[in-house]
Amino acid sequence: MLQYLIGAIIGAIVALAVYIVVRKLLLKGQKAEILRAAEAEGEQIKKERILQAKEKYLQLKAEHEQHVNEKNNQLREAENRIKQKESALGQQNADLQKKLRDTENLQNSLQAQQENLRRKTEEFEGLRAQANKQLEAIAGMTAAEAKNMLVENMKAEARTEAQAYINDMMDEARLNATKEAKRIVINTIQRTASETAIENAVTTFPIESDEIKGRIIGREGRNIRALEAATGVEIVVDDTPDAILLSAFDPVRREVARLSLHQLVVDGRIHPARIEEVVTKVQKQLEDEILETGKRTCIDLGIHGMNIELVKLIGRMKYRSSYGQNLLQHSREVANISAIMASELGLNPKIAKRAGLLHDIGKVSEDDPDLPHALLGMKLAEQYKEKPEICNAIGAHHEEIEMTSIISPIVMIGDAISGARPGARREVIESYIKRLKGMEDLAASYQGVTKSYAIQAGRELRVIVGAEEVSDQQAAALSADIAQKIQNEMTYPGQVKITVIRETRSVAYAK
Repeated sequence: MLQYLIGAIIGAIVALAVYIVVRKLLLKGQKAEILRAAEAEGEQIKKERILQAKEKYLQLKAEHEQHVNEKNNQLREAENRIKQKESALGQQNADLQKKLRDTENLQNSLQAQQENLRRKTEEFEGLRAQANKQLEAIAGMTAAEAKNMLVENMKAEARTEAQAYINDMMDEARLNATKEAKRIVINTIQRTASETAIENAVTTFPIESDEIKGRIIGREGRNIRALEAATGVEIVVDDTPDAILLSAFDPVRREVARLSLHQLVVDGRIHPARIEEVVTKVQKQLEDEILETGKRTCIDLGIHGMNIELVKLIGRMKYRSSYGQNLLQHSREVANISAIMASELGLNPKIAKRAGLLHDIGKVSEDDPDLPHALLGMKLAEQYKEKPEICNAIGAHHEEIEMTSIISPIVMIGDAISGARPGARREVIESYIKRLKGMEDLAASYQGVTKSYAIQAGRELRVIVGAEEVSDQQAAALSADIAQKIQNEMTYPGQVKITVIRETRSVAYAK
């Protein structure tokens, strides 16, 4: 059994050895075949790479040859252009040389002509000297003496003719001066004719119903009192249907009151605190409107480059009157009249128009009220860098200073023409406004007075004092003092009621 087992093991070993030997032989044959295939494939790839390299070389060679050919063509073209330029420069040089030769020939010819002219001039001078000697021998005097005699005779004759001409011109000027001046003034008035407009002291405010009228009055009249105290306008509520009256001599106050009432009625909230808020807002809006009016006036008249403060003063003229004549309309008339007259006289119409517009600027200023309005206006114009001739025209239009410019009498005449039109002014209105303004200024001069308003056509003066500065007893004494001072210093019809208002108001905010 063991022998069989050993024999089987030996047989298995022999078989394994044979298998290994056979496998190695097989693997060696496959490897040789794979190497042959790889060598063949490598040879093929090598041939393809060599072929590709040859094709790339040929392509690069062709591109290089093409590039070289292009460069050669460009060089040939540049060479041709240079040759053309050289040829053109050669031609220009030849032309220039020819011109130089022609110039030299011309210079030689001119020199010959100048020499010939000099010889002929010398011959002429000799002949003239010989002729003068012969004339002196014949006339018995020298040439200088004859010349002096001729000059003196011509001077005497010229003086006589000039004097006669001057006398004729003076006579003609005297005859035509008055006629020409009247023609200029009449033409100016015709070209600036305007309608007569007279300011009044009452504005009507329309209302829709008695309910709104009651809300405006307020409980026990507190709303009306608050509105009158804030605006300085008397509000007249009577039996006139669908309307109430706003009475004040100052158009600015009436306009503030009218606009404030309009906003309060539209808003629906009418009480003292709201009234003061709306009045303050409307006053700011009116200031903006005044500035816009001034700008629009300057644009309409073609005036540019004016200081903004002067533009504001021009806008304020809309709410001022002079003897019942609207101040802005009057100033526009004076500007146009002055410009037309300056054009007729051959002067600068722009300067005349500017001076005419600004001539009454002192009437709307609140500075230096003791100065005459002409001098105050001149001071303002100088302050805001207006030209000297314009400043002089403003200050001299009432002959309060000496006139130093020809524009000054033109502005003065324009002011007189505008104010002298029939119906243009009313002296009564002006004196009435001055009296009411004097009342207000008198009351405002007392210590503790915050506001003062003349109402009811000057029959009542309402004085508002600060509650912190004036007590109730002092308020009573203040009314008596103001009444006594008005009685002693002012002239007025009838009697004037002085009402001193002292009100304590406490306001708090819940946040």
